[in-house]
Amino acid sequence: MIVARVAAVSLSRDSVLSLYAAVGWTAYTNDPDTLVAAIEGSTAIFTATDDGALVGLARVISDGATICYLQDLLVHPASQRQGIGTALVAAALAAFPAVRQKVLLTDDEPEQRAFYEALGFAEASALSTGVLRAFVRFD
Repeated sequence: MIVARVAAVSLSRDSVLSLYAAVGWTAYTNDPDTLVAAIEGSTAIFTATDDGALVGLARVISDGATICYLQDLLVHPASQRQGIGTALVAAALAAFPAVRQKVLLTDDEPEQRAFYEALGFAEASALSTGVLRAFVRFD
């Protein structure tokens, strides 16, 4: 497995769509042009490949100074539980060492909670540094 920061233009549209479809992210696969635009508009993209096949992807949005948003983290189901997600998150966060605020939204699944907590993330309401609220709006 190789984890690397890549340029959006180096990614095959078909391989990206295939990966998003494999994890069931139909909100993206139902509108491939928007997915491609999102990939191209990302601050940084990290991929995991196995024998040249795309098996994982992390996508970051950031101002490079104060906030880093881990927008997408995907690992093909056949490649999960092999450390790929952990390696992708580590690479994504290492690219923004001076950024203090690292944020993500994820589904309310026990496995995802355990995964992100193991990487040092916490729910905003659980932080001991004071009261913090997170708000989101989907249109």
